[in-house]
Amino acid sequence: MSYSNMHPSKKLKIAFMGTPDFSVHILDALVAAGHDVVCVYCQPPRPAGRGHKLQPSPVQKRAEELNIPVRTPKSLKKDAVARADFAALHLDAAVVAAYGLILPQEVLDAPKYGCINIHASLLPRWRGAAPIQRAILAGDAQSGVCIMKMDAGLDTGPVLMRGAVPITNTTTAPELHDALARQGAKLIVETLENIDTIAPEPQTEDGATYAKMLAKEDGKIDWTQPAAAIERQIRALTPWPGVWCLLNGQRMKVLAAKIEQRSGKAGEILDRHLIVACGKDALLLEKVQPQDRKPMDGLSLMNGTHMNVGDFLT
Repeated sequence: MSYSNMHPSKKLKIAFMGTPDFSVHILDALVAAGHDVVCVYCQPPRPAGRGHKLQPSPVQKRAEELNIPVRTPKSLKKDAVARADFAALHLDAAVVAAYGLILPQEVLDAPKYGCINIHASLLPRWRGAAPIQRAILAGDAQSGVCIMKMDAGLDTGPVLMRGAVPITNTTTAPELHDALARQGAKLIVETLENIDTIAPEPQTEDGATYAKMLAKEDGKIDWTQPAAAIERQIRALTPWPGVWCLLNGQRMKVLAAKIEQRSGKAGEILDRHLIVACGKDALLLEKVQPQDRKPMDGLSLMNGTHMNVGDFLT
């Protein structure tokens, strides 16, 4: 997405606080819009890869490419020096997008306009850590982005601007992630341009839900569930934490599936193309990945294993 037409009449002194890929779009938009991004905060480098070498986050990599100073405190809540260093920046605003650290009140109050968060849901629905995946899992018809002034609660602050993004019956988590990142980048630039005139919209508790953090066990398929629910699970939790079942006692990832109007006992293989019965209807497992093997289609799996029609996945 190009941000070349976003140059604001109001140039603000900003710190950006974010860590994963989602946040890179936001940082790029702020820089392209002409704001003075004086510092970037992100989580410290983490061990990754075969050698478990420390790897900087996507935001840190991008900030270094842009020659913006980077700070990676382990905690702002427990680090008085880090809080003082933040206050010493004398910011107009801090823009926060999937940073991953708690901001104490001292930090929230330091910038002139406070700390402004970009949250990937239509608040108060799906406050919390995994709003993108939870929206798809729940079968929501839409998601969106809220630009919110942060307070001491978890995603409870007043909303400054919001925009919706549709969720279709084929939308995957990576697709929704990218659409919301683009939406967030656009909305934060509009918000900062109009920061003096926007009337904050207080959140109500009516309709509030919590998007708790994802765990690997969330990906385990329960074949007694309806096929529609399992298909949403696959779209929501691929690539991480991944959706899986057991094949001959070993984990097999299910990467893509399609609902079929078939019936049988839950987990029963109904067809050599790997149609599996669910609590209601069935799923054609279009792409699977057995443990320690490459992804393949269902027929290839059936032809290459000792599985037969009538056998069960668990």
